Amino acid sequence: MKIAVVGATGLVGTKMLEILAERNFPLTELILVASPKSVGQKIHFKGKDYEVVSMETAILLKPQIALFSAGGSTSLEWAPKFAEVGTTVIDNSSAWRMDADKPLVVPEVNAHILKATDKIIANPNCSTIQMVVVLNPLHRQYSIKRVVVSTYQSVTGTGKKAVDQLMNERNGIKGEMAYRYPIDLNLIPQIDVFLDNGYTKEEMKMVMETKKIMGDASIQVTATAVRVPVMGGHSESVNIEFNSPFELSKVIDLLENTEGVVVQDIISLQEYPMPINAHNKDAVFVGRIRKDDTQANTMNAWIVSDNLRKGAATNAVQIAEYLVQNQLV
Repeated sequence: MKIAVVGATGLVGTKMLEILAERNFPLTELILVASPKSVGQKIHFKGKDYEVVSMETAILLKPQIALFSAGGSTSLEWAPKFAEVGTTVIDNSSAWRMDADKPLVVPEVNAHILKATDKIIANPNCSTIQMVVVLNPLHRQYSIKRVVVSTYQSVTGTGKKAVDQLMNERNGIKGEMAYRYPIDLNLIPQIDVFLDNGYTKEEMKMVMETKKIMGDASIQVTATAVRVPVMGGHSESVNIEFNSPFELSKVIDLLENTEGVVVQDIISLQEYPMPINAHNKDAVFVGRIRKDDTQANTMNAWIVSDNLRKGAATNAVQIAEYLVQNQLV
């Protein structure tokens, strides 16, 4: 089982390597790929040093699976070239997510749609992944009509440059800016570019990806995405309206028995999900679960997850595990 990690020197690529090691993924050969300036660099993995190679070299080696985290333009150019030699690409960028011919997968929700003929598989947006893991069991039970979500997204979702900006500002150091504005002691209500409808691209990703992953275009989603000076993970305030009545105790029981979900909701102990506690964990944490008293069949929840792990790298590795376990590669 040859596995390539494309974008191996980046934040998500590095996390992918960590998770492959942690989960003892059954690889026999590891191929590390990065930009031309990184070719020749050595990266340590499970007691051995690996040399970073070029895209061309990696394609010649014909890996069974390539985990991509190198940006949309790179994926558009190179993922088809890997697919042509029989490699199954799991791509973390937004390049293929809304392509009707490419599956968009969160394993706990819709891994069953995967086929051996799927050679480019899209890994969803980080903020969408954690939300649909919670929404899916509720939708199956009560049928979701509408979702209103506001996100509180970590600077790690932007990358190292943003982390550096935050820490520089915190330490009074002038440096390169990932954002137009300061992020320390601030919130920025813009993630990605604005579209003609007044929403940002990040917000519309959540709208469209939720419908595709859950396989139901009737679910109405509206989103506001906000960047916050946090590094542990993304948080979301989610208001969910169902088509049928529900009992709160049954909702909690349903979530407690959902794969990948951890309920943290003990008001008397002030126990609820926070990014500082979700950091470096793979679960999706949910709490502050309560009825919305202003509208029938509606509830509120607070959802938190490590965006570099379940929101990106872990989800991609879980897709790869599913492919191997089900002999789809």
